[in-house]
Amino acid sequence: MDMPSPDARVMAKKARVIERLQSVLPTDAVIHDPAETRAYECDALTAYRCPPLCAVLPSNTDEVAAVLRICHEEEVPVVPRGSGTSLAGGALPTADCVILGVARLNAVLETDYPNRIIRVQSGRTNLSVTGAVEEDGFFYAPDPSSQLACAIAGNIAMNSGGAHCLKYGVTTNNLLGVKMVQMDGTIVDLGGAHMDAPGLDLLGLICGSEGQLGVVTEATLRILPKPEGARPVLIAFDDNAVAGACVADIIKAGVLPVAIEFMDRLCIETTEAFAQAGYPDCNALLIVEVEGSDAEIDHQLDLISTIAARHDPVEIRQSRSAEESARIWLGRKSAFGAIGQISDYMCLDGTIPVSALPEVLSRIGELTEQYGLRVGNVFHAGDGNMHPLILYDANKPGDLELCEAMGADILRLCVNVGGCLTGEHGVGIEKRDLMTSQFSTEDLEAQMVVKDVFDPKWLLNPAKVFPLASSQSRRHGG
Repeated sequence: MDMPSPDARVMAKKARVIERLQSVLPTDAVIHDPAETRAYECDALTAYRCPPLCAVLPSNTDEVAAVLRICHEEEVPVVPRGSGTSLAGGALPTADCVILGVARLNAVLETDYPNRIIRVQSGRTNLSVTGAVEEDGFFYAPDPSSQLACAIAGNIAMNSGGAHCLKYGVTTNNLLGVKMVQMDGTIVDLGGAHMDAPGLDLLGLICGSEGQLGVVTEATLRILPKPEGARPVLIAFDDNAVAGACVADIIKAGVLPVAIEFMDRLCIETTEAFAQAGYPDCNALLIVEVEGSDAEIDHQLDLISTIAARHDPVEIRQSRSAEESARIWLGRKSAFGAIGQISDYMCLDGTIPVSALPEVLSRIGELTEQYGLRVGNVFHAGDGNMHPLILYDANKPGDLELCEAMGADILRLCVNVGGCLTGEHGVGIEKRDLMTSQFSTEDLEAQMVVKDVFDPKWLLNPAKVFPLASSQSRRHGG
């Protein structure tokens, strides 16, 4: 994966930049020792690594603004970083950049239950937002698989979703306002505590912008009352495509589950060995969860089971207790860790129309034969957000490149059936050079003009999202 060469002008003034940063931050908030900067050399896309010039850990909006003003004046690129869980290389540094981590911005600033909002600093982890309000009967709906670790800042940057986004939506549907610092240190407030904030909807522009337009330091989020109850049903099939067809039929029937999750045989067997959830012997597994009163849950699960029965399932297992629900979800929640126990893997993030699931799953099966690499399919089937896990050997010469080529073919397939390159992981560097598969030259130019407005010098995360050839004339150092 190509990255721009470090700017010699920036490298030459490293000492001065660090000294200026130390003048506005506590001593322990500027990390510049080469050994210590290695902690920031990559995010969760660990195939690519590069230690930054230095890393800074501000604790409030004013400190973020001070850092950005210095970097703007010195023309030093800045890469914002949440918790480093990005699977698309969104926080991958270059040798001439400053990593700006928001981990110390982790406070709850306000809770307003009558208006169902919570305002937090952006370094707070996703799961701890719910943790702050659950005793009062509320929760924060977006639930990425990394929710124990991932930061709200990263969720906003990538417009993260999760298993329950089918009913409750992704981050953009639950984000009401942000406080953001622009590259020149200007602090702006966008949106607010209500649905219809005055002015242009710039908030919709920021959510999903991958740290290209500014650094979010505070977020106002929608919180919801906890549902009365929730239970899943496990449905096993002998064929991936049949499971995909069942998902399409459930959606067509007008049922709105909280979640519909899919796992194929490789994932089922691997997670079963790892977590021992008690899954049946099958080629494909659906976990469909609904919520409401006991009567509502029973009605919805019976309807879903009736639809599934038309597809000749191996087994239909409705949960009848909290313990059974936990067992059904155990394997799915352990999937990524379980696969990581047996192989290196690259996790993709294409999104497709639900009706195209059977076709896409069949074609992925053909690609595994073509490339000779195994793929574990585990994804949010209800909204077509796929997460194929391509297994490869990082120590085998050529295997990473083969994995990349296969991943590119899968993502192009998603676009060709009417979907898109990413659902919640972002473009980062992983899909950067595939943007031309989805967008025309004119489309990309329009997107880059937006970045021009917010970041004229192209210092914020400059090597991400846009193909390097397209952005070359704009990026610092060319």
